[in-house]
Parts: sequence; structure tokens; C-alpha cells
Amino acid sequence: MAKDKQKEKLVDPAAAQPEGYHVPVLLHETIAALNIRPDGVYVDATFGGGGHSAAILTQLGAHGRLIAFDQDADAADNLPRDERVLFIPQNFRHLKRFLRLHGIQKVDGILADLGVSSHQFDEATRGFSIRFNADMDMRMDRRQPVTAFDILQTYTELQLHKLFEKYGEVTNAKTLAKTIVETRDRVSLKTIDAFKNALRPVVKGNPNKYFAQVFQALRIEVNQELEALKALLEQAKEVVQPGGRIAVITFHSLEDRLVKQFFREGSFEEKDDNPFVQHTVEKVFTVITRKPVTAGEEELKRNTRSRSAKLRVAERV
Repeated sequence: MAKDKQKEKLVDPAAAQPEGYHVPVLLHETIAALNIRPDGVYVDATFGGGGHSAAILTQLGAHGRLIAFDQDADAADNLPRDERVLFIPQNFRHLKRFLRLHGIQKVDGILADLGVSSHQFDEATRGFSIRFNADMDMRMDRRQPVTAFDILQTYTELQLHKLFEKYGEVTNAKTLAKTIVETRDRVSLKTIDAFKNALRPVVKGNPNKYFAQVFQALRIEVNQELEALKALLEQAKEVVQPGGRIAVITFHSLEDRLVKQFFREGSFEEKDDNPFVQHTVEKVFTVITRKPVTAGEEELKRNTRSRSAKLRVAERV
């Protein structure tokens, strides 16, 4: 009966959103998959505009709690006036440390939406979007010292090559890296327009798509996004109590691969294919989503950003 009531509440997830705020990707599917208990403690590891948090709060009772993490100082502007919410202005890679600091040993669920928020893309000065001219910044946490410009100026040709190849899947990553190294001492690459203009001779295919891939690679490196994801998943083993769930929405194949492997294996270690070596797999999670959940036709029409979103959910054993 209790589960039926929860399903009724989830009929219109958009109704829980702050006025004028875009409905987050895979909102209904994510909230339903968390199997929220009214008196539970839940973590929104990527608070952002507060969309997912608002939906979680509709499922919580008076004694439920929501712990919201976000390293972007702008996120604090979206906090609801709700005594059940504790906001922690930090990267989710510090999950366990700050939960312990606030006397929280275990939680009933964790949600992480790894996409860049619309606000970050739309704020020109942040340097996330190729649509505007601004400094090559891309820091989600502006307290950290390293910017995209710093990477362009200090990384070796080989480091840049591997970076664009791995994180951006840039087809001519080697040529791109060589051009940056040859250009950076002669031409300033400090702004987005200067960077794009300097590299136009090596752009392959659609310029917008090409630079989107390049910017994605730089953003992932600046914010150490894959390292942070690994840290979150490792700590989830310790803080999610048995029966609790973790739901992760990814937008990049590398992220999705990490989540899939960790949910299945409980670690990031690559298996040895030697048939004579016995492998012992620690059963940490039960995978709830055998295949990733993706957006339906209606959501795809409403939000093109949802096209690359994949939701995976697991339950702590």
C-alpha cells in the first residue's frame, strides 16, 4: 500500500520543480528507482538547480532528511527553505568526510546527476560554452586554482594528446595537441574566441561539434570528474546502508563504464583473463537496472540534452 501511494505522488514530477526551472533529466525514473522511505536520509550529490532535490522532498516525511552537495557556489541560491535540507558546499568526492562531520553514519540513498547544469552553460563568464567569449576557465568550484587555460599552457604535447583522445574522443587529437603546443608561445589562448581562432586550421567536420568535444575533454580534466566519480562510488559502499540505493545519471561513455563496472564488481580493478586465475568478487551491490534507463520520446522532444543521459541504479547488499 505504501509503495502504491508513493507511485501516485510521482505522477507529475514537474509539479515539484521551482517555478521557471527546467525539469531535470530522467527525473521520474530516478526518483522512482530510489524507492524513497518517508523517514529516510538521502543525498543529492549534485544539487545544481535543486530539481532532483525538490522531487525527493515530496517523497520525504517530516522526519526525513536530505543532504545536498554542490561545489558550485551559485547552487546555494536555489536552496529551498526547508528544515529537512542540509546543504554542503563541497565536491561529492568528500561525501563520507562531511557526512561524518555532521554526525551522519549511514544514508538510505544517493543520487548523482553528472551532467553540467544549464546555468553553468548559460553563464558566459564560466567558460563552459563555445557560444560565448570569456576566459578559458571551466572550473565548477572556483576556489580551485587550475583552469582550462592553465592546462593548455602547461601540459606536454603527449598529455594534451591523451586528454583530447580519451575524454573528448577527438579524431585528430594528436594534431590538435601539436598545434596547441606550437601556438601557445606565440598567441594567447586565454579566451574562448582566441582559442577557437587559433585552432580553426585543424578543425575536422562540424566546428561546433568539434569544439564541443574539445571543451568536454578540458572540462573533465579541469574538474577531475572521473576521479571524483570513483571516490563517490567507493565511499557509497561504506555510507549506503543495506537495502539503500544509489542512482547515477551519466552523459559520457567513460562515466557509464565506471558506474556499470563498479555496480557489478564492487571495484574498478580490471579482471585478469587468465582462466587459471580464480577471481573473488565482493558482492557489494545488487544491480537494479540490467540495462541503463534512457529518455523516452516525449522527454527527448522536450530536452535534447537527455539524448546522451543514462541512468544506472544499484542496491546495497
